Amino acid sequence: MARSSRSWDESDVRIRPNKKGSRPRTKDRPAHADAVVGRVVTVDRGRYTTVVAEDTENERVVIAARARELRRTPVVAGDLVGLVGDVTGAPDTLARLVRVEERTTVLRRSADDTDPVERVVVANADQLVIVVAAANPEPRTGFIDRTLVAAYDAGIDPLLCVTKTDLKDPAGLLANYDYLDLTVVTSGTAGAGQPAEGSDDDPPLLLDAAAVSELRSHLAGKVSVLLGHSGVGKSTMVNALTGAHRATGGVNAVTGRGRHTSSSALALRVEQSPGSWIIDTPGIRSFGLAHVDPDRILQAFPDLEPGTAACARGCKHDDDAVNCGLDGWVASGEAGEAGAARLISLRRLLGTGFKVQAKELGLY
Repeated sequence: MARSSRSWDESDVRIRPNKKGSRPRTKDRPAHADAVVGRVVTVDRGRYTTVVAEDTENERVVIAARARELRRTPVVAGDLVGLVGDVTGAPDTLARLVRVEERTTVLRRSADDTDPVERVVVANADQLVIVVAAANPEPRTGFIDRTLVAAYDAGIDPLLCVTKTDLKDPAGLLANYDYLDLTVVTSGTAGAGQPAEGSDDDPPLLLDAAAVSELRSHLAGKVSVLLGHSGVGKSTMVNALTGAHRATGGVNAVTGRGRHTSSSALALRVEQSPGSWIIDTPGIRSFGLAHVDPDRILQAFPDLEPGTAACARGCKHDDDAVNCGLDGWVASGEAGEAGAARLISLRRLLGTGFKVQAKELGLY
């Protein structure tokens, strides 16, 4: 068979189309200088509800989806974000969230004290309202101490709110924080709120008018986040302050724990207080501090910190420390009557494990 004398060149080579396209990729992203700024009020299944043109005649709610380049960036309630696309807020429209503005504060937690992964709770909060009940469920100073550490570490002002004071006098609880510059608001009316005789129902949560008014004054002009266990009355408090109708729940009679009623953080405006926002968060069971440096934890105990002056260099202030100055400081009464309990709580936060004494005091 005779061979063809045809000459071959590159035009005879068949090249299959590139499935990913032929345009070169670039890392340069649009600046989106025309993006409008909105405040994230809640996040639900990949949809971000934002408020745009806040406190103006053109204020509106815009629903947005996160841009692909932000898929690894956490976006949470309180964030200020850049939006492009359809930002009219009309029904059945969807904007694109392309930028997270610089945050002033970030409240973080970890799942536990050994989990290195940080979880952003809320952004741009000015104030952390720690909500505990005087009883039902019983308050835990360990939880309060943890949230105080997180607040100080994030540069957020803490405020302690004690509900259900009609069920139990909170004086013993509050004595633990006499040495702190901590604003405290209590709510309840003595002798009221008891369940009917023979009833298994939870007593009603009382928020007296004076407490609501005092809280509103502390929230004025600020973005505040409420944090607490389920059943302490966060949602009831939010309803009283904002006029919302958040679902409320009681406390399980068997476990002594509250029932979850909020599934995601939600920012709401405070009634009769322009420029004020309150962020209701789901009830939490743990608040890890793996992301906080041990020295920062100690700074959250100003009643104990001066005692470290008598410590040897390199002292870790834990149960294994030899001649730790904190022991003498507490024994001398310099930390007040609650000094011993406070020292146990500090050492627990520093990772020294459960102590029988701590359990007996009801700290954890």
